[in-house]
Amino acid sequence: MILDPIGRDEAQELARRELDKPIYHRDRPSWLERFLDRFGDWMRDLFDRSTDPTAHGNGSGWLSIVVVLLVVAAAIALVAWLMRGRKNVRSRREALLEEEPTTAKDHRTAAEEFAAAGDWPQAIRERLRAIARDLEERAVLAPQPGRTADELGAEAGAALPELAGELTDGVRIFDDVWYGDRPGSAEAYARMKALDDRVRAARPRPLGSGNDADAAPAGAGAAEDRGTRW
Repeated sequence: MILDPIGRDEAQELARRELDKPIYHRDRPSWLERFLDRFGDWMRDLFDRSTDPTAHGNGSGWLSIVVVLLVVAAAIALVAWLMRGRKNVRSRREALLEEEPTTAKDHRTAAEEFAAAGDWPQAIRERLRAIARDLEERAVLAPQPGRTADELGAEAGAALPELAGELTDGVRIFDDVWYGDRPGSAEAYARMKALDDRVRAARPRPLGSGNDADAAPAGAGAAEDRGTRW
């Protein structure tokens, strides 16, 4: 069987199809690599022109310098924006309450003032502090210098198991705005306020109570411990 000869146009088309197969293009750089190469060439060209003494006469050299500086400034600004929120020096080991004597009412008042000003991180923090101080005042938790928010959530959850999940969520809200640099919101503060109200309404068995006939009555520990603060 004799095959007809392949014409020139048909041969070119067959060759083009063969060369378009992926096997012949494994070493072709990606679009990102091509972009970075072109950007690097452009920056080198700008730098070369900015340092070319023959270009300073018509001002193009200075223009190139300005462009380079603007590009560098934009790159620095982009990196700073991407790194925003990572420079928070606060530690999760930071004590929730400070050493000076305060009451739960003090923290609730401060929380409402911060909320009225739209300072949600501070408002949320003060509400969590109010919860901590309230539990101390009612002798549900023993005063503990240096207690962190996470420790408060665990200890309060053990004392109030019916509110353990909500306490965990409240501590998470606090962590997000205080350590994670999230802005907070009126909704998040409302959840903290509702949690504070539920904790106040709870009637857990205070520390030292139980079958012991000599156990201190509810609230007795609070009166004795009011002088002991974190």
